[in-house]
Amino acid sequence: MSTQWKRWLSGAALAALLAACAQVSTTGGGAVGVSRSQSMLLSSQEVAQMSAKAYAQQLGEARAAGRLNTNAALTARVRRVSQRLIAQTPAFRVDARGWPWEVNVLATDDMNAYAMAGGKIMVYSGLVSQLKLTDAELAAVIGHEISHALREHTRESMSQEYAQQAGLSLVGALAGFSADQLKLASLVTDVTLSKPHSRTMESEADIMGLELMARAGYDPNAAVNVWQKMQAAGNGGGMEFLSTHPSGPTRIRDLQAHIPQVWPLYLAAPKKG
Repeated sequence: MSTQWKRWLSGAALAALLAACAQVSTTGGGAVGVSRSQSMLLSSQEVAQMSAKAYAQQLGEARAAGRLNTNAALTARVRRVSQRLIAQTPAFRVDARGWPWEVNVLATDDMNAYAMAGGKIMVYSGLVSQLKLTDAELAAVIGHEISHALREHTRESMSQEYAQQAGLSLVGALAGFSADQLKLASLVTDVTLSKPHSRTMESEADIMGLELMARAGYDPNAAVNVWQKMQAAGNGGGMEFLSTHPSGPTRIRDLQAHIPQVWPLYLAAPKKG
């Protein structure tokens, strides 16, 4: 096969891959106006099924290690805050309230939380205890993670990774690149393409979470408090360019800029204990 023919096949295959990407908007914009179009190669059903399987596996491992929902009071508190936020998800997508949501707490000193596709939430106990989170601050964290699920950021990230790796593998094989060269190309792609997209996703989750907590009756200023606490604990800084998350100061500034948009929602929301 000639080099020219290989190049033509490479270009045709990559063009087909890009054409297969569906341009979708997974949520409505809400009061904060999220409107970015997303490129998806994988279906919602595929990613939700994979996430449910992975979440079940993690629950099994945590249960076997005696680290799942060990603090009944904390678990009840996390679930109560989560349910108030979940009740507000139709503001962004009407189907989300009917998702098979699961909310659990992992007993660990690590400070983390996540929400997998389809509404599988895990909060690490260390995040709550070490930062001494109030209910409103906890709502900021969980609202952020719920927003990742609503926007299907896992599906989007997996689609991007699939497209990039498929393209790199195909072009590399046809061009005769070595394994080390392909690793370098992958790193360059990660820094120049994946990282900015990931920071965009994080910013979307921040401002959507701000709206969810305001609608649920939690003071949106608490979201700023969380990141101030994270910075004080040494987890909010770092070089933003080489991070998948916006830096702490950037995050705080963007949250503060959007609080006026959601403040009327907070004032209108019923306040609960």
